[in-house]
Amino acid sequence: MVIQIGDIEFGLNSFGDIATDAGRVMSDGEALRLLVDEAQQAESVGLDVFSVGEHYREGMVDSAPPVILAAAAQATSSIRLGTSVTVLSTQDPVRLYQQFATVDGLSGGRAQLVLGRASAIESFALFGYDIAEYEQIFDEKLDLFLRLMREDRVTWTGQYRAPLENARLQPRMPQGGIPTWIGIGGSPDSVVRAAQNGLPLMMAIIGGRPERFAGHAELYLRALSQFGRPELPIGQHSLGFIADTDEEAKNTHWKYWQPVVTAMSKERGFYPPTAERYEVEVGTGALYVGSPETVSHKIASIVRTNHLSRFDLKYDLLHLPRDAREHSIRLFGERVVPRVRELLEQEPSDWRLTGRAAVEIVKGGKATHA
Repeated sequence: MVIQIGDIEFGLNSFGDIATDAGRVMSDGEALRLLVDEAQQAESVGLDVFSVGEHYREGMVDSAPPVILAAAAQATSSIRLGTSVTVLSTQDPVRLYQQFATVDGLSGGRAQLVLGRASAIESFALFGYDIAEYEQIFDEKLDLFLRLMREDRVTWTGQYRAPLENARLQPRMPQGGIPTWIGIGGSPDSVVRAAQNGLPLMMAIIGGRPERFAGHAELYLRALSQFGRPELPIGQHSLGFIADTDEEAKNTHWKYWQPVVTAMSKERGFYPPTAERYEVEVGTGALYVGSPETVSHKIASIVRTNHLSRFDLKYDLLHLPRDAREHSIRLFGERVVPRVRELLEQEPSDWRLTGRAAVEIVKGGKATHA
């Protein structure tokens, strides 16, 4: 796969975390309007993609991504608008198609999706699905959603929704559908599923050394070759925060990251955060926190190691002040992205994988999108 350095994409991901403004916790409505403002800001600083997640818990307002993206579509003109995760398992593929065909039409063809099985599973109980059928539900719904995007009329029968007979949905997506990625959290089976279905791969790397996902990238590219698929982009979603200095970035981010991860550690049974472990995550782990120069070097390194053609920064965090979010977005677009491209230009242009799969970072060509 030939990837032009200038065509490597950079995006922002939000999970709809409620911010504070002058020490006051924003209302849900204010938080939603802030997301639209931040989509505008992302476009103004030259970023390629703005995405929102899908969650159903207190402190997050991203439970209706198509509505948020439709509002952002009216407030922007060029930035692509998508989801950092759509929990396909608890969505109706027919309704999802119609919603994103609508967003795509309103935005002038700028809609896209990342489909995932969910690491946060609140939606299963909320919408009446059995978590024991986690795998089967996703596989069936992915099959139907891809058929709806790729075929003009669909006749289909499954276990988890009513059958379709020669169905043609309205409004229509473009022929072949909209750009749709498979999001993975580390499962090799999910990597192979993305390749088998001919979908780009988005790797959610939120802890530990991100370099450990290089093997997943290699597996994906080998699988694409074995399935006779064209080579497709690989992206990475990671958490981060940018400030003028490393010290300011770490001090500010730790203040808001520590209580969030403490709560998650109790819920999911992993290690409670400590200042020492936080330093490791910032230094060699999956937190992209620091000054523009520090974050730029870290992103450039992982683009090379994990064979990326897209890097998305999850920029928001519960109760992180609005002005800190705004400044971080500005630094990411205006300082980090140009510096990453500059650093990549300085690196050897031949970045090859073992076996038949290979990735070259060169000054020509165009990354392929599904």
